[in-house]
Amino acid sequence: MNKVMLIGNLGKDPVVRYYDADQAVAQFPLATTERGYTLPNGTQVPDRTDWHNIVLWKNLAKIAERYLHKGDKVFIEGKVRYRSYDDRKGQRQYITEIYADNMELLTPKPAGGQAAAPQAAQPAAPQPSASAQTEPETDDSNLPF
Repeated sequence: MNKVMLIGNLGKDPVVRYYDADQAVAQFPLATTERGYTLPNGTQVPDRTDWHNIVLWKNLAKIAERYLHKGDKVFIEGKVRYRSYDDRKGQRQYITEIYADNMELLTPKPAGGQAAAPQAAQPAAPQPSASAQTEPETDDSNLPF
């Protein structure tokens, strides 16, 4: 089984390209961070941030173009894909990508009058209770962007 589930923050706005009769593909980097901790002997293990190349197709790509921005928190579910290409110097380059099948927007919508993300982007997302919406957010001040 080839299944990946990630929760992270966008490193930059999605880049969207259109092809064949209004079909879209979106790409963006996603940062996931494992929090640091202290071992029983007192050794400090620092935070570890990994970067993932995310690829969205068709309607997910259009939703990403409209609603995702740098720094937004998102849940991605998909498959790992590997590919290679020859760069301008003729050297073989390898890339690992996550082809997303599902995406859930986790960044709270702004308090202003901007439109909320459509439910199609969040097929499995439960609606938070009123008490959950008033709790403080986690500290993301150590993100690299």
